[in-house]
Amino acid sequence: MKALSFPKSSRLLTPRDYARVFNDVQIRVPHRNFLILATPNEVNQARIGLVFSKKNLKLAVQRNRVKRRVRETFRLQPDFPALDIVVLGRRGLADIDNAVLNQLLDDLWSRLKRKHRHLTTTVSHDQTDASEGRG
Repeated sequence: MKALSFPKSSRLLTPRDYARVFNDVQIRVPHRNFLILATPNEVNQARIGLVFSKKNLKLAVQRNRVKRRVRETFRLQPDFPALDIVVLGRRGLADIDNAVLNQLLDDLWSRLKRKHRHLTTTVSHDQTDASEGRG
């Protein structure tokens, strides 16, 4: 049963963790119903935090359903990079059924991974160019 768990080490737990992501956003994955913000971390593991307001999802049952779907699709992602991720919900999420929501989230996770790969290759390429330029 441990393989199906969602441990504390996979979650953003403190306001400081959330503030670190909000103050140093390096990757943004926008969508009509979600906004995903991410920044690399030093813990060598992806961690996720969720922000779903009553303004956008009126009923607690709606907020809880969407949060469960986000956590589950995140947990099932293979080889996720070491990022601190905050997922913000936008309007219209209550009208999306679970199958569509799962597909949408899988697409957003793959976009996040792609942007992270692009960011790391760009940063490493820039550092290589800078070191070769000196000498």
